[in-house]
Amino acid sequence: MTERIRVGILGYGNIGKGVELSVLQNPDMELSAVFTRRSPETIKTVSDSARVLHIDDICKYTDLIDVLILCGGSATDLPEQGPKYAGLFNCVDSFDTHARIPEYFNSVNEAAKRSGKTAAISIGWDPGLFSMNRLIFEATLPHGESYTFWGKGVSQGHSDAIRRVKGVKNGIQYTIPVESVVDRIRNGERPSLSTGDKHIRECFVVAEEDADKAEIEATIKSMPNYFADYKTIVHFISEEELKRNHSRMPHGGFVIRSGDTGQHFEKRHIAEFSLKLESNPEFTACVLTAYARAVVRLNREGKTGALTVFDIPIGYLSPKSAEELRKELL
Repeated sequence: MTERIRVGILGYGNIGKGVELSVLQNPDMELSAVFTRRSPETIKTVSDSARVLHIDDICKYTDLIDVLILCGGSATDLPEQGPKYAGLFNCVDSFDTHARIPEYFNSVNEAAKRSGKTAAISIGWDPGLFSMNRLIFEATLPHGESYTFWGKGVSQGHSDAIRRVKGVKNGIQYTIPVESVVDRIRNGERPSLSTGDKHIRECFVVAEEDADKAEIEATIKSMPNYFADYKTIVHFISEEELKRNHSRMPHGGFVIRSGDTGQHFEKRHIAEFSLKLESNPEFTACVLTAYARAVVRLNREGKTGALTVFDIPIGYLSPKSAEELRKELL
């Protein structure tokens, strides 16, 4: 049996727990350690045998981990952690602030190149699997328009951004497609849409006692890259209501390409890729885990630096050999 891939997890929130669950489902992988900023003894992992360590000890494990999966948020964690740990480990992360991906890529790429490591950035379903489908549909139907819709569901990155607002005790955000717009596109229309035309963002916020709710709402609605370009609705609710009605984390969405072929572009085609997820973090974690396998393979082949889903051969995600893939899936 081939030696198993040793996986480290940095951060044990919803995605970190999802990564542990995913690693347990992949026989070619094993969990080496979970690293946390919290007191390790307060962390209850899925597997009783999982080693939980404080983040201050992570440098002791550079030779004991093949790939480190970074499970922090995109707002403040990953911009610091991505370049830092790409200088020590092969890494995978789910950085999802689309507007900042180019600069984030450059910072991680510089660190990974310098250290001889490989880092897959912005891995998940969007950015990630949706990005791949946008590229495939655009390349195969060059005459047309692409549209991406998210939800209805919980956005982890946007929820994390809400919770970091001063005066917010807890919060969650739902992304909701505008159904009338979706129907128009599926019927072959190609409207020109701004970012805010396609979605509504609905926030449920638990405020700290004596917090200024008007200031919280204004801060959320004006947040660049997250809420400023959307119709955003903010509800203030109790902690009990949040736990009772908003504890699940569903999500999903779809990429649609409306394109034409023919000498006079007379033949209409609609291509669509969709996801319906009962657990956004667990599915995202599964994508991260598959790309962790690819990162280890590429590093062993001598590939270094930062990579995105556009740079990684799809066959490297699978534990199966190239021969098996040709026989079973091609």
